[in-house]
Amino acid sequence: MYEQASHSLLNEILAELKPEIGNQRLRHFYTRLGANFYAIHSLFHLLYGERADFKEQMVSLVETLATRYIERTPALRKSDLAREKDYNWFLSQKWVGMALYCDRFADDLKGLRANLPYLQELGINMVHIMPMLDCPPDHSDGGYAVRDFYRIDPRFGTTAEVEALAATLRKRDMILVLDVVVNHTSDAHEWAQRARRGEQKYQDYYFVFDDRETPDIYEETMPEIFPATAPGNFTWDAEMGKWVMTVFNNYQWDLNYRNPAVLIEMIDIILFWANQGADILRLDAVAFLWKKMGSVCQNEREAHLLLQLMKDCCQVTAPGVLFIAEAIVAPGEISKYFGEDAINAKECEIAYNATLMALLWDAVATKSAAVLNQGIKSLPNKLERATWLNYVRCHDDIGLGFDDNDIRRAGFDPAQHRRFLIDYYTGRFPGSVARGLPFGENPKTGDARISGSLASLVGLESALESQDEAAIDAAIKTIVLLHSVILSFGGIPLLYYGDAVGTLNSLEYLADPAKAADNRWMNRSNFNWNKAEKRHQTGTVEQRIFSALKKMIALRKETQAFADFDNRQLLALDNPSLLLFSRADTHRNRVLVVGNFSDAAQTLSIEALRAHGYFLQDGMKDLCSGTRIGMVDDALVLPPLSCYWLAD
Repeated sequence: MYEQASHSLLNEILAELKPEIGNQRLRHFYTRLGANFYAIHSLFHLLYGERADFKEQMVSLVETLATRYIERTPALRKSDLAREKDYNWFLSQKWVGMALYCDRFADDLKGLRANLPYLQELGINMVHIMPMLDCPPDHSDGGYAVRDFYRIDPRFGTTAEVEALAATLRKRDMILVLDVVVNHTSDAHEWAQRARRGEQKYQDYYFVFDDRETPDIYEETMPEIFPATAPGNFTWDAEMGKWVMTVFNNYQWDLNYRNPAVLIEMIDIILFWANQGADILRLDAVAFLWKKMGSVCQNEREAHLLLQLMKDCCQVTAPGVLFIAEAIVAPGEISKYFGEDAINAKECEIAYNATLMALLWDAVATKSAAVLNQGIKSLPNKLERATWLNYVRCHDDIGLGFDDNDIRRAGFDPAQHRRFLIDYYTGRFPGSVARGLPFGENPKTGDARISGSLASLVGLESALESQDEAAIDAAIKTIVLLHSVILSFGGIPLLYYGDAVGTLNSLEYLADPAKAADNRWMNRSNFNWNKAEKRHQTGTVEQRIFSALKKMIALRKETQAFADFDNRQLLALDNPSLLLFSRADTHRNRVLVVGNFSDAAQTLSIEALRAHGYFLQDGMKDLCSGTRIGMVDDALVLPPLSCYWLAD
């Protein structure tokens, strides 16, 4: 009965569409709308069914989908059809991404197009450009405080240049990832400005209150995201004379998705950027989308319903476009952003594997894979048509968000262990070679996150200063080891610009008053093209890192076992220094990945491998070096800080 009512409502809505939409021949659009309307209507009704204007809002939603479909170019519609047929295209091992700031990597969009050969030389074919939308220059939060969702910041170029970049990437068999900030706007956004002027319509776009009574109820359970720089979750706006919810920074106003107009506006924004040629859209801060008194206002069920609605609507208008969930949440929560109780992703096809990232940094500091192995065992299962985004470093701080129980199982006290990690990476621990800074340090709890570039955190900066060749070699080996894991683990590996040439911490940000209080800018440096040129000079640090990563990326693309079809098996070992897992393709060709996180050589016994079905006669072939790894006393010998991709 409900499905019949839904079908009847669809006919009513179609009859009410604007003539310029209703008169169009939109065969594929109507087919997809019919296939997805039951889900769209059901979700919309769950969220907004009690509203008197429910039908009016549904008409507005469908008109938005149709309008953006009409604007979609023939080339993009053709891509949609191809990806609907090859719907697992993104699970292939051929995709390797890089995240970068357009201005810091290449000045602007024209510069980025001109420097695509550098990315292709390395093997990158998925380009994630950090936010480029118009933001106030002094309060941009690195591009996440958006003033205009439809306008590129003039420093980068124009919307037309985004389209041109997307077209160029397609010709090079590369894909484009863009950000959409879905949780909040800048307080300089037109909606916020009109709310300040007293327009009730736009005050309803946010969480706005006359006094502290309701904000104080929220504050009882909401954590502070930036306790040192932005304590609390509400800001008094003197011009408006009201309190407004500002979870991240006081100039970022949280959107109120209890208002369906906000959801429709955001879906329109998502489809606008899909129409500019984005293949994948990274949805920022999705865990925060729904606010509920008496809760932490993260990971609420309604947030998942909103994401399902966004996905279903995108399936109607731009089905070839994927979503990345930027949800840096507890390990048990992250897989929910693929969608629960399903085979195919109902929300986002891709999610950041923040847990693996944090576990890798644990292994580097401890020189042991003990916590890493425990944490991998506890990683939640993904859906069949979904995948992880695996990364070593990103633009943000490093949080230590792995499970306390995994730390205990590895034999450590969670609080003491995290204290050690913070001290190690900020150089407070005796003998530490890391050059990082604490970020968001909470004086009440002692908790902190960590800022710093990959190279500086693994000791390359301190090694270069002391000209210690052994320490330089160890730092380079650690960089390669970390990347070898993300390239082989299962999912899409995402490199960070600068890491392939050993970029160190930058302190330039201290001279900019708008950035000086945020030490994350030390790992958001301007790309040094003179340094990058050294990748062609034999024996340089840059050449040693770049050539090793380039070779591994090429080998990954050739190795079908690295495609992500739930084909990874973690293998148990008695040696806590080692990480060992196998990957297999559909023809049962296997690759054994083994990483030694110790700064001493380790052995892997043949008996241990035989227990997992590996029967060796004369060692195993390492795909990276092309040589066979020899045996001593019936064991494979693994040098310090090494990783092998072994084929039997």
